[in-house]
This record gives sequence, structure tokens and C-alpha cells, in this order.
Amino acid sequence: MELPVYLIGYMASGKTTVGKLLAEKLGWAFVDIDDAFEELYGYTTGEYITKYGLEAFRKKEKNCVEMLSELPVQKVIYATGGGYPCWEDNMDCLKELGTSFYLRWTPEQLTKRLFISGIERRPVAKQGMLAAKGENDEEKMLNFVNRHLAERREYYEQADFIIDAPEQLHETNDEQLAEQISAIIRQHFSK
Repeated sequence: MELPVYLIGYMASGKTTVGKLLAEKLGWAFVDIDDAFEELYGYTTGEYITKYGLEAFRKKEKNCVEMLSELPVQKVIYATGGGYPCWEDNMDCLKELGTSFYLRWTPEQLTKRLFISGIERRPVAKQGMLAAKGENDEEKMLNFVNRHLAERREYYEQADFIIDAPEQLHETNDEQLAEQISAIIRQHFSK
């Protein structure tokens, strides 16, 4: 296992929440790539995508990850954007930079988590739902997530570790995921 650690997964998979919990458990630093992006470029990811487009955003996002990788701190948990691993050679880059963990949820779970976390602050989900077919918003979002996740799955599943979410949605799910990852990291570093 190489440091730092990168959490990858679909929108609303808990990368930020799990990352913060994990960093706290391990006594490591935590960086949300979206927050670092805003610090560097002065726009939230959503604002940047709206103003300059997704392609321009992906280039800047990649640059942000590369700049962060040059910092001298190794014991860091990074939460990537949901689409980051799926653009160009980004998954290969993550494998060179550190160790990746894919937080894997079912499309049904992700749809519910997207509604709970707020679709309006996620431009890709918002646009996807508007374009999807379905009788109601939840059906439209589920159809979008199913299709979108199928496109991204091959990238996500290249992660060094795949962490499956609990079957039942519960407020402690993110804590459970953080505990699973923490156990893997501790096991590796106790050798």
C-alpha cells in the first residue's frame, strides 16, 4: 500500500464524510479535492462547470490533484470528485500517486443518498435527472444513476480496494465504511 489514500466513487457515495471520519480515526490530514479546487481557482466545481464547461473543469481538476500530490505530506486522505477517475488516464495516475478505495453502493442507494444530500448542488445529477425518462423525480434519477454508473463502473473497479456499502441505508453507513478502510490501513501499517 502506497500513501496517500484516495477515495473514489459516485456522487453521494460519502467520499467527503468517510474521508473526514477516516482521517480523524487515523490522525491523518484530510483534503476534499473539490474544496482544494475552489481554493486554487476561486470557483466551486459547480460554478466552474457552469461557466467553462465540463472538459475545462476536468483539466483544472487533474491539475489540482497533481499539484496536491507534490506536497511533502504523505498521511493524507483525499476525496476525489465522482467523475475524476473516469477522465483520460486519471485512474492510472491515482495508482501511481497512492492507494485508491472505491466506495461502492447500489444505484438505488445512491439515488436515495443524492436526494438526501441535495441534487441542486450537483450540476451533473441535476442535468442528468432533467434529461432522464421516468414518471417521477426518483424514477428519473434512478434511471440516470443506473446509466451513468454503468459508464463509470469500469474505472471505479480499477481501485486498489473496493469497499461495499452496507445493504441497508442508515445514518451510520459512512462510519461503517470509514471503519472498514481504517482496518485495512492499520493492518497494512502494522506489518
